[in-house]
Amino acid sequence: MSDAGTKTAIAGSNTHAFTYGLFIAIFLIFIGIRLWSVVKKKRKEAEKLRYFGENILTVHMVSETAYVTKGQGVHTAFLEMTELLKEDKKIHVVINDEGQGDIFHSHTYGPYYFWKGRNYKGRRILTAHVIPDSSKGTIPFWKQLLPLTSRYLKLAYSFADVVIAISPAVEQAIKDLDVKSDIVRIYNPVLTDNWLRTPANRKKGREQLGINGDEFLIMGVGQLQGRKGVEDFIDIAEQIPGSKFVWVGGRPWGVFTEGIQRINNRINNAPPNVFFAGLFDIKDMPAMYAAADIFLFPSYQENCPLAPMEAAASGLPVVFRDIPEYRDLYISPYLKAADTAAFIKITLSLIEEKAFYESAVLMSANLVAEFDKDKIREELIALYRKSLRCYFED
Repeated sequence: MSDAGTKTAIAGSNTHAFTYGLFIAIFLIFIGIRLWSVVKKKRKEAEKLRYFGENILTVHMVSETAYVTKGQGVHTAFLEMTELLKEDKKIHVVINDEGQGDIFHSHTYGPYYFWKGRNYKGRRILTAHVIPDSSKGTIPFWKQLLPLTSRYLKLAYSFADVVIAISPAVEQAIKDLDVKSDIVRIYNPVLTDNWLRTPANRKKGREQLGINGDEFLIMGVGQLQGRKGVEDFIDIAEQIPGSKFVWVGGRPWGVFTEGIQRINNRINNAPPNVFFAGLFDIKDMPAMYAAADIFLFPSYQENCPLAPMEAAASGLPVVFRDIPEYRDLYISPYLKAADTAAFIKITLSLIEEKAFYESAVLMSANLVAEFDKDKIREELIALYRKSLRCYFED
């Protein structure tokens, strides 16, 4: 055979071998995909039996507040919801880096939320504690940043398969952003046993705050920012010099807090009957509430606030600012003030009129009852089961 013929034969043989090899590779890939599909289906069926049987459901609870900003309501909500779920023997909770779960539930919306949730598509739940309006009077340059804040929150809400709205106002705010995720309304629970007023707690709290046994103490709780109404609290204290006023809270966001210089000037020039105690750990807060006689909550914007409910669970009369969010959130009557003058008038009535004080304490008890922990736990677990069912039937 000539050299040309030999080369042609070799080329043909190589082409045939390549074609045959390619066919075998495609066939093996096809078989591999089919086998993986079968294995995945069987695994899913096995998981389905476990999820909807009598075995334990594992919830992966996530919150970036565990690492950075503990002195605020979102962290408290995260801790209390975790504690609430652990009370059910059929629920196992893993937190942040502790492991993996059957369902993913986050309370924050930073990079950690997106990273941890990447493997939970179809099973991601986000509790929306924050809406665009929450930035007003909270962070510097909030007006300029509001469009960016809205776009980012829409992205965070949309990453979840289900968004839990903690109030009617939050539900409407999510809808206004045109978020396509499912929205379910479940309120923040109030774990009343954690906030019971006892003589021991009152004694401990008054010692920590330096309050004498017979002094009347009026308390505010929240971050030192404009949105929380801390400047109004000082104005109220100036008009009631016969009583002590204490503000518990600080700046967990540090320099990223609105109005630092303005509010510090007010604090430095506050009257002698008002003082600022700073941040306390959550385990110390029952003693703080027990030390007080009245709780004022002059915040200008809230969703489902925990501080006034904790104070109410401690048996304190609570005076709210009259804002639209509460009108849709609370069913029972509550004390509300439209402005500083009204706060002063109601506070003086509570100090001077025993019957009015007692009726306000009863109002607090009725308000707390609206946030029954057992009912809220049942709603959460039902949501988890429903989300898993939708995931498996998809």
